[in-house]
Amino acid sequence: MKLILDLDTGIDDAFALAYALASPEVELIGVTGTYGNVTVADGVRNTRALLALFGRPDIPVYPGPSPEGWAVAEISAFIHGANGLGGVELPAPVAPPAGSAVDFLIDAVRTHPDLVIVPTGASTSIAAAVQDDHFAEHARIVMMGGALTVPGNVRPWAEANVWQDPEATDEVFRRAHHVTMIGLDVTLKTLLTSSDVASWREQGTEVGEVLAALADYYIGAYSTTAPHLGGCGLHDPLAVAVAIDPSLVTCLALPMQVDVAGETRGRTIGDLSRQGPMVNVAVDVDVERFLGAFMTRLTRLAANT
Repeated sequence: MKLILDLDTGIDDAFALAYALASPEVELIGVTGTYGNVTVADGVRNTRALLALFGRPDIPVYPGPSPEGWAVAEISAFIHGANGLGGVELPAPVAPPAGSAVDFLIDAVRTHPDLVIVPTGASTSIAAAVQDDHFAEHARIVMMGGALTVPGNVRPWAEANVWQDPEATDEVFRRAHHVTMIGLDVTLKTLLTSSDVASWREQGTEVGEVLAALADYYIGAYSTTAPHLGGCGLHDPLAVAVAIDPSLVTCLALPMQVDVAGETRGRTIGDLSRQGPMVNVAVDVDVERFLGAFMTRLTRLAANT
């Protein structure tokens, strides 16, 4: 299968990118850039620098749209670091980024019937693409975002990716025919701990050291914001894993909506009165099988890059 990632490249996006590249089942044909953990420009820079580190500078990266005047939230800068990569500095990319993210997404769905798109930040680019009827009907989307049965992480009712652009996520829910929502209901069950990170450093490679440094920072940030978890949530990598192997999660099919006004702006909720496509909402995950695959694949990438 072919894959496109729509990333706001902070630390868990970096792990999602690594997971995709370490998965022989998929061909990553491109990355589009959105915002959330970082600005579009910083996310595109981080993505291109990571692709070079992982030995795949040939994969194109397409910047997407961003609201005028948008700025990174203080909590995002704390969790992911000022540069989005926990202060890890990578060489600046040399080649310029590619063209329009929205055009690339629409064209790719027309070209590749086996394509899956994994958005892990604000849904702005995807919402623009679903205005194209062919994209809305045929695109297979596995998105990281939302919270149905658990509290949010930026508001009691709102998850960060949806909170960035609730109108966009609501539009995706209403128009796209094939959406799976990988929300906090399942991602906060998948935790990376300090003991897991040692195997990456043991490879003695630059990639292993970078992955370990990213994890160290991320786990440290979580120890401040959510010490009860005992590790950091693997939000975005789980979405990539489910795109490859849907059997990792148990889903409910619901007509979903996002509150776009009032006190609960950003809330993702099932609305049985709404007409339109159903969304597969993940409510449980095979934690052991996912974590095993995650560690095996990223350790292999660290060893072989």
